[in-house]
Amino acid sequence: MARFKFSMQKILDMKEKLEKQEKNNFSQANLRLMEAQEELERLRRRQEDKEQQLRDTVMQLSDIREVRRQEDAVEIVKMYVRQQQLVVLQREKEAEVARRRLQEAMRERKTFDKLREKAYQAFLVEENLKEQKEVDELVSYRHSAGQLTADYEIERMV
Repeated sequence: MARFKFSMQKILDMKEKLEKQEKNNFSQANLRLMEAQEELERLRRRQEDKEQQLRDTVMQLSDIREVRRQEDAVEIVKMYVRQQQLVVLQREKEAEVARRRLQEAMRERKTFDKLREKAYQAFLVEENLKEQKEVDELVSYRHSAGQLTADYEIERMV
């Protein structure tokens, strides 16, 4: 039996390599997103701590300068939280783009996998036809050779 060779194997290999690369890009984008979300949570906890410090300072009837300093600290942390929220949104967009690119790469690779499978099935059909033809020729040859031998035997008897 002949060996199957897919005519577009190099393209399929390239598509598989691109898919693997897109998987890596997607995982990197998700990692950056998770890091940004963790940083946002850390900043929110810091904001809560600062707000609690401000409430404690106000309750102690402390110096007005200390209260203002605590208010400023809360506002600064709020600003950091807003900035980090923007970073998280940007990372979400990047992850979504990476996900779409991965889906497209997977779709293209699957298309070539299906083409390869169809080509392989056609190859098997062709090989079966060749094999059947060879068997038919062999049977035909044996039958005709057997007929010649039988005719020869009959002629010798006569």
